[in-house]
Amino acid sequence: MLISSALVLMMTGPGLALFYGGLVRRKNVLSTMMQSFAMMAVVTALWGVVGFSLAFGPGNSFIGNLQHLFLHGVGAAPDPDYAGTIPMQTFMVYQLMFAIITPALISGAFAERMKFSGMLVFLSLWSLFIYSPMAHMVWGKGGLLNAALGGRFPCLDFAGGTVVHVTSGVSALVCALYLGKRKDYPQELFRPHSVVLSFVGACMLWVGWFGFNAGSALSAGSLATSAFVATHFAAAAAALSWMAGEWIFKVYPSALGGISGAVAGLVAITPAAGFVSPMPALIIGLIAGAVCYFMVAKIKERFGYDDSLDAFGVHGAGGSLGAILTGVFASRYVNPIFKDAQGNATGSGLLDGNAHQVLNQAVGVIIAWVLAAAGTLVLLKLVDATVGLRVSDEHEVEGLDLTQHGEEGYSLE
Repeated sequence: MLISSALVLMMTGPGLALFYGGLVRRKNVLSTMMQSFAMMAVVTALWGVVGFSLAFGPGNSFIGNLQHLFLHGVGAAPDPDYAGTIPMQTFMVYQLMFAIITPALISGAFAERMKFSGMLVFLSLWSLFIYSPMAHMVWGKGGLLNAALGGRFPCLDFAGGTVVHVTSGVSALVCALYLGKRKDYPQELFRPHSVVLSFVGACMLWVGWFGFNAGSALSAGSLATSAFVATHFAAAAAALSWMAGEWIFKVYPSALGGISGAVAGLVAITPAAGFVSPMPALIIGLIAGAVCYFMVAKIKERFGYDDSLDAFGVHGAGGSLGAILTGVFASRYVNPIFKDAQGNATGSGLLDGNAHQVLNQAVGVIIAWVLAAAGTLVLLKLVDATVGLRVSDEHEVEGLDLTQHGEEGYSLE
């Protein structure tokens, strides 16, 4: 579990930092990478003080209480409701890595135009008031959507389809719409300054995702193996379907398309990883690659919003799709999470005889959308009115590396 924790942290830095950093213009590479790095520091402090308690402390259906404030009672003893074979402190630090990467994903939508100070305040508040409640609803004791502990609407989310990807993706869209477009977009074509950096980052994300998904089994065994295999198959299939879309509509497949497709597949399989076998995972990946390509290549262009690095097109759309498809393909033979009064396993998904699960999944997605959209808008208005969000036109033209951090990513002298 500690290795899985390290793998998930690697997804943020250097994985996401490199992936996002390569996609922006050269004058913004450091500022973009700093947004991911800052979350590694800020969210860690918030999680230890109060975030973990709000997410995993016993509370009501929507939020945890303050029982674990300052990590009180989080030590070597396991909590059998969460993971009976590992120390509570191990569980806490593993979940911390999810809390770190989730707000960092949002930064892809406002890249190249948000003040560093505004970003720090906004994402700190977002972590406490959107991520922690959603994590509690899906994974916490008494959570409204908790499938393992008897939630009112049992939503299957093995590793964070709704908690991580839907919330961050929808929030990313709200950020893009609230901040408006980058200066001269779309009249000027903003090309990635280094697809090589993004390529390396995406490969690190792929590897780190095994800690994300397989680690969510919270033990070494057949379920972790199943999640590992499903994750890999979905990523590969999505990379192929995205590149196929480019081959059909753009004449040639691109390296950027390939790595974007792989990330889309990883996003979509996240909620399903511990509930589906390899062939359904392959199907989920194929669908996700095609749908996310359509969202990025067609829908964004049609509506004209400036989601700089396609956080919504990949995470919002891919996470929502994956959550719904989990309700279709989940199987009791992979993970017998539902049982009858006699303790016998019952159907998990539509194809396993449980058609109602698709509705439960839809409820989870809708709640994640509403919480993320409404909460993000309120937080953006609050931070904008106090600290300010958007850099000036002059700073945007000069680049955020110099204007926000006083340094440059590359010295060409």
